[in-house]
Amino acid sequence: MLVNIHQAKTNLSALLKKVSEGQDVVIARAGKPVARLVPYTDRPSKRVPGSARGIIIISPDFNDSLPADLLREFENYENTP
Repeated sequence: MLVNIHQAKTNLSALLKKVSEGQDVVIARAGKPVARLVPYTDRPSKRVPGSARGIIIISPDFNDSLPADLLREFENYENTP
């Protein structure tokens, strides 16, 4: 749903109800979107270093060079039409 600033000011309560029901509301100035109303959510808890230990595995060859044929594909990517 796209509304202009005047409509947003006039109908804020109704727009907030729509947002709480899951509808997207975008506020526009002269037809160009400038803001989006979104439902409020609590901030996530602070990240804990190491909390993904045992879940994420990085391959021992992570920093090794790419195979020559794959490296050529990346290097030639810009030259393809």
